[in-house]
Amino acid sequence: MRYRPTPLFANAVFVFSVALLVAVGVWYLVAGGTPPLSASLHLTQADWQRVDAPGFSAPPSTLDSKALPDTWQRVVLPLALPILPMDVRPQADAAGPIRTTWVKLSTQGQPLPSGPLALYGIRVKTGGTIAVYANGRLVHRAQQQGQLWNSLFTPLWVVLDKSTGDAPLSEILIRVEHSPSSRVALSSLWLGPAEALRGRYYVRQWLQRELPATLNAAFLVVGLFALLVWFKRRHEMAYLLFFNLAAVSFVGHLHYYADLPITQGWFAWLTANALFWLVMVLHLFLCQLHGRALIGLTRAVVGTTGVISVLTLPVLGVLPVFPSTSLLVPLVYAIVVLMAATICLVGGIYAWRRSREGRLLAIGLGVCTLLGVPDWLLHNDVISPEGWFLGAYTNAVTFGMFGLLMYRRYVNAIGEVEQLNAGLAQRLQAREAELELSHQQLREAQVRQTISDERQRLMQDMHDGLGSSLISAIRSVEHGGVSELKVSQILKDCLDDLKLTIDSMEPVEADLLLLLATLRFRLEPRLEGTGIALLWEVQELPTLAWLDPSSALHILRIVQESIANILRHTRATEIRVSTALEADGVRVCIEDNGQGFDVDKALGTATGRGLHNQQRRAQAVDGTVTWLSEPAGTQFTLWLPLKRGALAT
Repeated sequence: MRYRPTPLFANAVFVFSVALLVAVGVWYLVAGGTPPLSASLHLTQADWQRVDAPGFSAPPSTLDSKALPDTWQRVVLPLALPILPMDVRPQADAAGPIRTTWVKLSTQGQPLPSGPLALYGIRVKTGGTIAVYANGRLVHRAQQQGQLWNSLFTPLWVVLDKSTGDAPLSEILIRVEHSPSSRVALSSLWLGPAEALRGRYYVRQWLQRELPATLNAAFLVVGLFALLVWFKRRHEMAYLLFFNLAAVSFVGHLHYYADLPITQGWFAWLTANALFWLVMVLHLFLCQLHGRALIGLTRAVVGTTGVISVLTLPVLGVLPVFPSTSLLVPLVYAIVVLMAATICLVGGIYAWRRSREGRLLAIGLGVCTLLGVPDWLLHNDVISPEGWFLGAYTNAVTFGMFGLLMYRRYVNAIGEVEQLNAGLAQRLQAREAELELSHQQLREAQVRQTISDERQRLMQDMHDGLGSSLISAIRSVEHGGVSELKVSQILKDCLDDLKLTIDSMEPVEADLLLLLATLRFRLEPRLEGTGIALLWEVQELPTLAWLDPSSALHILRIVQESIANILRHTRATEIRVSTALEADGVRVCIEDNGQGFDVDKALGTATGRGLHNQQRRAQAVDGTVTWLSEPAGTQFTLWLPLKRGALAT
């Protein structure tokens, strides 16, 4: 019996998987030590200023904040700095003048925890470089890695060791280099023991980067599997669409956790346009599910996606403001959200009554659209920089949604197979009943035919043998002149014929030796009064599959006739019965030591009627009979084939 997981088992596996993810999160939360978070210092007051520079430069190893211009402005963290109207201009992010934003945090007069300290911040939002100074000494440096630096999704974590000097920590200075059009934002910071802050840092790192990356990789692996399936089933486009969905989802979320060694323009082009591709593939998938082409909407979606993908190619430079991520990202998110909302609404309406899977996909697309709204708000500094970029989880929603679709199809397929098997079982059972009835009828007809054939055979045999002998005896008695001994002999012969007929009906299981043994049992009482010795020298012989009652009677009569001739005509004192196995048959030999006879002469006269009967019966079973007679005795041989039709040559 094939094992199939039960719903209880599947639920247990699901609960175990969720519990494992939660356990990982809890481990991140408690990793590191036991100092309470209250032992840390929450920094929310800061000063900031902007300084223009001709270009990006490496941060110095030491820096005194008093050497900077005295233009500090008091702010409260979290901080989102505005973009000046004069900074929004074409090619603002290209190589050229840059701006340095300085943020200064003072810890003077505040109680600091003892031991090694760590600085933790949820987010430093910028499109450039970050450097952190503690008491004027450089302790952290993060270089730009792409058009969207991953500090958007990577928490700030700086361990402050004793290299900062013996003096207590009194000042933290953060240096952010960026283009004038880049948005800069900074969350509030925590300063305290590394053991106390590491759990919070790990949780943010796990939820914002590692978990989405794992889900995205799993989605891509399943998509590659769907692609391999499509190679074998080219007519099922759903597998190809699923692969495209997984691929564009993977590319569209790279900026959440990946640092790719590609140019800034190409990285922004990939991550921004992948969102359009994702929405387009979802629309095509939705159309396939609810069965409506929606030609107008499809053309609009595909056309918009294609135009934006071409116009934003870095090699073309058609949009001069493209390098400005501060303008591009909010615009991209706005257009994508609008497209996704339209597709969700229209697709949901058409799928509402036509496809349950289409409704599920429309709902999932709506959830993904809602998850993208916080990202758009964060990029536009509408909400606090300490918020969450939930767009990283749209691939998890998509993966879960299509996983549910595959689960439904799998369960439905199993149900259909079970119903089909049940129907086949019922039809098979009905067919078996019909066949059993037909077989029973055929068996009854065969039994009736067998009985009829056997009755006809017995009647024919009795007519030719027993009947002929009885008629001969009756005529002899009626005409007189026949001694009682002669009549007695005729009646004995009739009785032997009757016994042979009865013996032929006994099952011999295709065993020739068993048939001969039956004949011996019948002959020995008759030979006891004659003074003739019977020498039985038979050996093992293979079974003859064709040996049925009719063939058995022929063999019995052939052997009986041979022994009867010996008793009547040869005056023998010894009869030897032997068997031999040959390549294609068996031989039964009957020898006597009595007077011989002329075989040819006997076959040519009326007295040889018994010999002719033996030949006829042997031919009926595809066998042969031969006689070798000499003055000192006669040898009679009956050859029988192992298989009917294989006569000896």
